[in-house]
Amino acid sequence: MAYWLGMMSGTSMDAVDAALVSFQDQSITLHASHSLAYPEQLRHRLSLAVRNHATPDEMGELDSLVGQHFASTASGLIEKSGIAACDIKAIGSHGQTIRHQPSGSAPFSMQIGNGAWLAEQTRIVTVSDFRSRDIAAGGQGAPLVPAFHRWLFGSESQDRCILNLGGIANITWLPAANRLPITGFDTGPANALMDAWCLDQTGRHFDENGNLAREGVVDQALLTSMLSDAYFDRPAPKSTGKERFNIDWLRTHLQRCDVPPSAEDVQRTLLQLTVVSILRQLPQDSPDMAVFACGGGTMNKLLMSELRNGLGTISLHTTEDLGLDPQWVEPVAFAWLARQALEGASGNVPEVTGASGERILGAIYPA
Repeated sequence: MAYWLGMMSGTSMDAVDAALVSFQDQSITLHASHSLAYPEQLRHRLSLAVRNHATPDEMGELDSLVGQHFASTASGLIEKSGIAACDIKAIGSHGQTIRHQPSGSAPFSMQIGNGAWLAEQTRIVTVSDFRSRDIAAGGQGAPLVPAFHRWLFGSESQDRCILNLGGIANITWLPAANRLPITGFDTGPANALMDAWCLDQTGRHFDENGNLAREGVVDQALLTSMLSDAYFDRPAPKSTGKERFNIDWLRTHLQRCDVPPSAEDVQRTLLQLTVVSILRQLPQDSPDMAVFACGGGTMNKLLMSELRNGLGTISLHTTEDLGLDPQWVEPVAFAWLARQALEGASGNVPEVTGASGERILGAIYPA
């Protein structure tokens, strides 16, 4: 049996998640999973780099340090699984996004976590830097998981929307039986702003179960101000990140409030911003579709409750109901993308990213 290892660290920058899987026809088996938190000092340095507070020397060091951390995560997963490294065909590593600027005269998306460190320390073929080729072909380089969503979650009889609640929220619409092209894009912030505000106000990295938000109420003036951001009305293809939706962006909107809201009200309003921005951008021509959520936001009970209320007659589930734990969808997706690369198969969906055509994604580091 061939095994594939996928790795992901999202915009929340809390840990590296890794999954070891095998593929059979249109299904997968998840054999083992593992998370390794970033050391606090490294996480702090990464947060500074995301805000452009890093010299070239600093960026070089971080690229190596993150690569080493990814390698440690992979080694921990392999040890936990009991599967020999020589039986793993390849590692697919997303890396850590530092900057995502897919527009302009010189578009780019920067994911650090040097794949050479992974290949050297694990002695396993490593595929990384998945976004660059799509951008070179005129695409956004994101989101990349819709191709995997289509492969695993597509249905002949049901319209499905896969909703990823990471630092940034994104959706993939999968019409039944491929009756229409799939669509997918980033809807806007999810955990990124809620986590940033919670850390700023409480010192905690995230608002567990939405408990802080439960103590507040939605500030309509602040919500209206934030929803006026042009990104929300921009047509697809589109993608975004912390370079746009960050604590400074939030403070700009707070300054417009005549009466400063409490910390709890801001937290509640940020949660509502996530909910409203998602609901406004869901497909409107499929009233019978079902929504399946994945990502860290599925553990926020208040967020899931508000989404369920807002969806009305549209049912909300998690990808657990489709056979894959919502916490491991993205790591598994990058294992699948590594397999696509080694098999010479495309990994992007041009209708989603805006690329000029299908492309084989990723840079390959031999074992």
